Amino acid sequence: MSDSFTVHLARDESDVRDAQRLRYEVFVAELGGDGALVDHENRLERDRFDPYFDHLLVRDPARDERVVGVYRLLRDDRAREAGQFYSEDEYDLTALRRSGRRLLELGRSCLHPDYRGGPAMFHLWQGLADYVLDHGIEVLFGTASFHGTDVAQLAPSLSLLHHRHLAPEDLRVRARAFQSMDLVPEAEIDRVQAMLEVPALIKAYLRLGGCVGEGAFVDHAFNTTDVCLVMDTAKMTERQRALYTRERAT
Repeated sequence: MSDSFTVHLARDESDVRDAQRLRYEVFVAELGGDGALVDHENRLERDRFDPYFDHLLVRDPARDERVVGVYRLLRDDRAREAGQFYSEDEYDLTALRRSGRRLLELGRSCLHPDYRGGPAMFHLWQGLADYVLDHGIEVLFGTASFHGTDVAQLAPSLSLLHHRHLAPEDLRVRARAFQSMDLVPEAEIDRVQAMLEVPALIKAYLRLGGCVGEGAFVDHAFNTTDVCLVMDTAKMTERQRALYTRERAT
């Protein structure tokens, strides 16, 4: 494993299959998810939205250009072609649609286990930053997951997100099959322990100024409890912007 990576958007069906193969290893084999179009025989995690998304891939040249990180990116114009955003099955996105701003939905972010906690995620963020700048994106959003569906076990972390990181009303999406995140009074939360149990991807969004929608969605098919993260690029501080923009990273 090296610190040198290549980052690019999928150029053909072979690239998309490479992304779907990593997604299978993470979301199906590792985390126990499933779905109507998951191809278990060929070990591909896929769904009907894949043709509308751009797929961002991170490859490791030191391991035969193996795909070690992926992101799915759906612009609002492509969502209109698809008929909806992917996360609209879980969340009412009326607030975002009414904003009149340029939207980008993020999803299926994952890294190969050997590359977690290393520079591969940083390269994925850099690729995302370039995409945001190229397309004039103003608001990023998407669901991110806690592993498991035992809400009682997740209650301190979900409650901390609700009390400390709830989105402003003008960007506050709401879960459709509503699972309250206001489960533990703020004064009773062990904030350090609760934040330790928040998945790394969600913490990364929070560090960049992200916030969460109202309510969680319990996804039994994927064995996850989802929250919807929203990030307004106009409200990012210079320090936050420096965390993922290439101009300041080089």
